[in-house]
Amino acid sequence: MASRWADDDVDKAEDLRRKKEKEEKKRLKFQRQQAEQAAAAREREMESRPAKRRRFSDNAASQEVIPKEPPAERTLLCFEGGGWGPCRHVSNFETLNNIEEGSYGWVSRAREISTGSVVALKKIKMDYQRQDGFPITALREITILQRARHKNIVSLHEVLSGSDPSEVVLVMEFLEHDLKTLQEDMPEPFLASEIKTLLKQLTSALSFLHSNHILHRDLKTSNILLSNHGHLKIADFGMARYIPPPNARLTQLVVTLWYRAPELLLGTDQYSTEIDMWSLGCIFGELLLKEPILQGKNEVDELSRIFALCGLPTDRNWPGFWRLPNAKGLKIPRDSGAKSGGVIRTKFPFLTNVGADLLMSLLSPNPEHRPTADEVLDHMYFREQPKPKPMEMFPTFPSKAGQEKRRTRSPNAPKRGQAPGMQNVDFSGIFANREEEQAGAGFQLRVA
Repeated sequence: MASRWADDDVDKAEDLRRKKEKEEKKRLKFQRQQAEQAAAAREREMESRPAKRRRFSDNAASQEVIPKEPPAERTLLCFEGGGWGPCRHVSNFETLNNIEEGSYGWVSRAREISTGSVVALKKIKMDYQRQDGFPITALREITILQRARHKNIVSLHEVLSGSDPSEVVLVMEFLEHDLKTLQEDMPEPFLASEIKTLLKQLTSALSFLHSNHILHRDLKTSNILLSNHGHLKIADFGMARYIPPPNARLTQLVVTLWYRAPELLLGTDQYSTEIDMWSLGCIFGELLLKEPILQGKNEVDELSRIFALCGLPTDRNWPGFWRLPNAKGLKIPRDSGAKSGGVIRTKFPFLTNVGADLLMSLLSPNPEHRPTADEVLDHMYFREQPKPKPMEMFPTFPSKAGQEKRRTRSPNAPKRGQAPGMQNVDFSGIFANREEEQAGAGFQLRVA
C-alpha cells in the first residue's frame, strides 16, 4: 500500500536529477584524466628532445652541436640553529654557602665545577599541597628574565634539574651585596654622588622594563644587588608580570608593605608603572636616611605614615580618591589644605631643592602626578653638583654573601704606665759605611 504522502512524479524527477549529476561528475573526471595524460606526454617529449644548435656564423657548415654542460656542484651552507635539549643537572655545581631564603625560593652561592665561575643558585619553592602544577611566579620570572637583557638587570644563565623530578634551580650571576644588608653594615650612609649613581642605574633598569611593558611590582632594597665595582642590578622577578590591557583587573597583594603605593593600600585593582615609581621614591629616601622611611606595622599604619609624610589627599590634589574601595571607611576631612612639601623638606634637610622636588614628585599620593622613569633620568637632580660618582671610584665593602671578612688592624693607643723600655738597643747598623758615600756641596742659611 502506497503512502498517502508519496508523490511519484516528484520522486522520478529527483532520481533523474541525481543521475544527470553523477554522469556530469564522471565526464569531468574523464576530461581531467585526459588533460593530465596529455601534460605528462608533453613533458616526456621535452625531456627526450635533443639539445638545440647554436649558430656562430651564417655558414651552415660551421654549425655544430654544443653539448649541455652539467651544473656545478654547490655546497649547502649549514647554520647552527637553536633547539630543544635536556637541562643540566645541579650536580655540575658545588654549593659554597647559603645566602638567604626568599618568598619564592632558596638562594645560595655556588661554583661551576667545569669552569670555576661563581654563580647564584635559586631553588624554586614548590607548593605540593596545591594542585596548580608549576608555580606561576617561577614561570613569569623565567620568561621575563629571558627577555629582559639589560646591564642593570640580573642575568639568568640557565635552568637546572635536581635529583627530584620536581626540583628546578635557576642559575643567575652572583653579585656581592644587596642594598639592604649593605646599608645595615655601613657606619655612614652613601654620599650624595654615590646616591645619584645608584638611583640613576636603578631608574635606567626601570625605564627598560616599562618600555618593554613589564611591571616589577616588588622593588625594595633587598631585591637590589650591588657589585664591588659599583654596578647595580635588579633581581627577584617573582611578582613581575607584563602590563595588561587597559581596564584589566590586577591583584592588590603586590609589593612589600613599606614600599607599597597608597592606591594599592586603598584597594585599587587597576594600576600600571606608577606603583614601581612610588617604590623608587621610597628607595631614594632610604638611601638618604640609611633606613626605610615608611615602616608601617599594617596597612592602616602604613597609610597613616604616608599621609603624615606626604600630606592628606584632597579633591584638589587627588580627584577621585574617594571612589577607591578602602577610602570610604577613612575619616579624612574633604578639604584639609595639607601640603606635602614642608614635611618632606623637614625630614630630609640635607637634600637640595632640586632633589627634594624629585623626591616629592615620586612620593606623590596621586599616581598621575608621579614622573615616568624617562622623566626621572632627565631630571636636573643628576646634572647639579655633586655629579654622580663613576662606578670605577665606588668604595668596596666586605661581602656577607661571599663570606668575606676584612679586618684592618691599627696600633692601639698607649696605656698609662706601660711605656716600653729602650735599654741596650744598638742603632749602629743603620749608619754603617756612611763614610764611603759621596757627599754633596750643601748650603747654609744665614739668619740676619
